[in-house]
Amino acid sequence: MQKNTSSKKIVFSIEEASILRKFTVLFLLMSIIPTSVLYYFYIQIKQHGRLLISESNFNLTLIIVVAGVIVGYIAMRSVLEKVIGLTEANKKALETILGPEKIKNLNSEGENEIEILTNSFTQVIDELENSVTALQEAKKKLHSVMTKVGQGITTMQNIDSFLELIVETTTDALSGRVGVLIIKDDKKDFYSAKTIYGRSISKSMKWRFSIPQDKPLGQKIYEKEPFVVNECPPELNILKEKNIFPASTPFICAPLNIHDDTVGCIFVSGPEIKYVFEEDEKSLLANLATQTAVAIENSRLNQDIEKTYFETISALALAVDAKDKYSRGHLDRVSEFCVLLANKLGLNDKQKRTLRAAARLHDLGKIGIPDDVLKKEGPLTDQEWELMRKHPEIGESIIRPIGSLEHLCDIIRHHHEKLNGSGYPDGLRDDDVTLLVRVTTIADIFDALTSDRSYRQKLDNDKAIEILRSMKNELDQNLVEEFIEAVKNKPNI
Repeated sequence: MQKNTSSKKIVFSIEEASILRKFTVLFLLMSIIPTSVLYYFYIQIKQHGRLLISESNFNLTLIIVVAGVIVGYIAMRSVLEKVIGLTEANKKALETILGPEKIKNLNSEGENEIEILTNSFTQVIDELENSVTALQEAKKKLHSVMTKVGQGITTMQNIDSFLELIVETTTDALSGRVGVLIIKDDKKDFYSAKTIYGRSISKSMKWRFSIPQDKPLGQKIYEKEPFVVNECPPELNILKEKNIFPASTPFICAPLNIHDDTVGCIFVSGPEIKYVFEEDEKSLLANLATQTAVAIENSRLNQDIEKTYFETISALALAVDAKDKYSRGHLDRVSEFCVLLANKLGLNDKQKRTLRAAARLHDLGKIGIPDDVLKKEGPLTDQEWELMRKHPEIGESIIRPIGSLEHLCDIIRHHHEKLNGSGYPDGLRDDDVTLLVRVTTIADIFDALTSDRSYRQKLDNDKAIEILRSMKNELDQNLVEEFIEAVKNKPNI
């Protein structure tokens, strides 16, 4: 049992030995028989001066030598076959790395196997160095893209700015000529161009087009994987007609997927007509598309939440307004007066929207004022006035948590400020009181003067105008005159 184990160990050790060791062992085994025969002949000649060997012994010796040569040949051939097999395997591996053409050139240039092998490994090292360089460049590109995207997320003021940054960064990272981001409309299979980079396009120019799911492009988009198209498909003809996409330039597309829905796509055209997009470029675009889709979905959710919040607090403000019979309708009237003056001043649509929304919420903070103070018949005491003066701060604190409503905070907090610093809650003076606050203040005071109060009846317009003009140090008189002219030209006021 022990002998069998020992013999097996010897066989395994030979089989597992290196080629050089196998060659050495086989060479020694092949050399023992002829060397032993020659040594025997040498002893015979030295002792007797001639060979003393029978014919039968000579034949046996000859058979042993021939058998040894045959065994040695077979064993050496086996070793050489393994060497050739290893060489062929290495050759195929080198062809995979270098390509068959380079291997063929190396074989024609090399004088011997050693030189060919040396040249092959030199080429392999060069290829590896090039791969390392390419990986480093890809790493730098990816780091640059993610850095820009990260900065865009942290500094993003709105979703449009973020999407513009995404398209610009993606197009530059892929060395593309033009980048386009399209967003799916509420209506099925309809898209609109949201952001275009690489072409000078007016922001007022918006294109809407259909990409049916049964068309080739629609099928590709709804497969939800990045893909390459060799030329602009018919579904995007409008972009080709507007010279957005070059007609015959290939472009890469990545759908913007959220759960089971596709909310849009990013298209990037190649830098040249026969450009071939690599797999790592597809992967990069797919990752950016995923982040973009998440950002779009979050923006939509935030908009829904903020819309609901705005509607809720508007309802609260109207409830406060309706609670006092003397100020009922005050918010709507102030909003109308603000827009009236804004039109007279030629303010832009954004400023008008801000004034309209802020006017509807400017007294929201009164929800935190006790009813016995709000509804009190007659003048307020000093202590009650202290409470009443808190309502601008309370209103601002309700609005401020919502980022999209932050632009209303200035008006809501400061609509009782005066240019001479006599207002509240911050006692602002002169230029610290912004234009929109000045407009709201004038509208608010005018409506208060022309409405019934518990401590007095409403004043007519002329008397109210006289009081506005008398507040020379408190109100912007240029705006007061513009307001007066607007009111006089407006019927039913």
